[in-house]
Amino acid sequence: MQEASPTRASGGQTYRGPFAIMTVLFFMWGFMTVFNDILIPRFKDAFTLDYFHAMLVQFAFFGAYFVGSLLYFGISAGFGDPIARLGYKNGVVIGLMISAGGSALFWPAASFLSYPLFLLALFIVGLGFAMLQIAANPYVTILGPERTASSRLNLAQAFNSLGTTLGPLVGGYLIFQYFARTGAHGTESVKVPYLAFCIVFAVLAAIFFFVKLPHVGEGKIEPGFAALKFPHVALGMLAIFLYVGGEVSIGSSIINFLGQRNVAGLTQLQASGYVSLFWGGMLIGRFMGAVELSDLAPATKRLLLGAIPIAACLLLGTIRGWSILVMYLPFVALCWILFQLGKSLAPRTLMIFSLSVVALLLIAIVAGGKLAMWCVVGAGLFTSIGWSNTFSLAIEGVGIYKSQASSLLVMAILGGAILPPLQGYVADRYNLQISYIIPVFAYAYVAFYGWKGHTVGRISAAA
Repeated sequence: MQEASPTRASGGQTYRGPFAIMTVLFFMWGFMTVFNDILIPRFKDAFTLDYFHAMLVQFAFFGAYFVGSLLYFGISAGFGDPIARLGYKNGVVIGLMISAGGSALFWPAASFLSYPLFLLALFIVGLGFAMLQIAANPYVTILGPERTASSRLNLAQAFNSLGTTLGPLVGGYLIFQYFARTGAHGTESVKVPYLAFCIVFAVLAAIFFFVKLPHVGEGKIEPGFAALKFPHVALGMLAIFLYVGGEVSIGSSIINFLGQRNVAGLTQLQASGYVSLFWGGMLIGRFMGAVELSDLAPATKRLLLGAIPIAACLLLGTIRGWSILVMYLPFVALCWILFQLGKSLAPRTLMIFSLSVVALLLIAIVAGGKLAMWCVVGAGLFTSIGWSNTFSLAIEGVGIYKSQASSLLVMAILGGAILPPLQGYVADRYNLQISYIIPVFAYAYVAFYGWKGHTVGRISAAA
């Protein structure tokens, strides 16, 4: 089934219906991506792995982003942009079917007790997600005016964060408790969840194939490496590489970090709830970012920027307990203050929030105890707008080269494959607390990109 006839977002026109459909996709891949944080401690115990080899879960998954995006860019450079030919919708369908195939491989991997087969399955899932990222992110940015692209992408990523918030809760319960049969090998607990993922992805692919979405695009592009002529795109690739690597490093290590006696001494099941809180902070921050960077009236912005964190805190207190809320509330208040300092400017907000992550992680490194625990968990609030703001700034002003630039940025998700094992190596050599120096350096560069990096060569390249 073909997409609707070509149209172009211009002026104030926004495609709310198609955007709402895309949020379902963002939710689903967020829900599944964060399951990796549950798999790492499960596989570490089941296969008796050290931190470095356990982190190969992220290497396989995010390494697939690099391979898939590299293949996409190679095809784009040699034959022209594939998405311009296939359409965004068909790109999404292809990505979903690849991910369904990778999820299905978890069953034989668990049956044969094969860690390499698990890594292959995760690699295939990652290939599918690479295609989804290449198609969905630029599609969301052009479903309306370019000036509010960061707002739309933050809102879409907020639904992604809703998935990453629920994922650890559901995954921790299913993998560490419900399907964890006494006497069975630890990998048995992943069979049913990933079979369910396979079915859900296949159903979503069918839905996206038959639904009617507008072809909102920038036109076809010719073969070549045109997107690389923009310096801010190249610097944006490094920013995405380090942002994703830093974020994944934090999320992947939380369960083991909170299990340290000198930090909190929590069980894996208890700690998985705090992984959910880390990603829940990203949910709160992204909803606030969508409001702050939008074209809403100032009075409406102030109202929503106050209402969102208040509603989130009330929900958190009801679900997790008021004692946890008391510890988390100062971070939420700081997040609100920093949005005021950002003044509705995507680059300024990116710089301020990234520097906040740097500060929190440095405190966690030197402090230890419950303070270190809450600084790491609370960092989710401030890493929230990193992807959306960096991505939208990096493809801003590239015109018809958006899809090719997008493939380059998605290729940079390789950071999620490289930095976690690097952090694992530092943890093995020294300790897990010291290893947070890796995301510290990563977020320091992201702050630079928000400050100056996104403007480098912009005028001369665009000319």
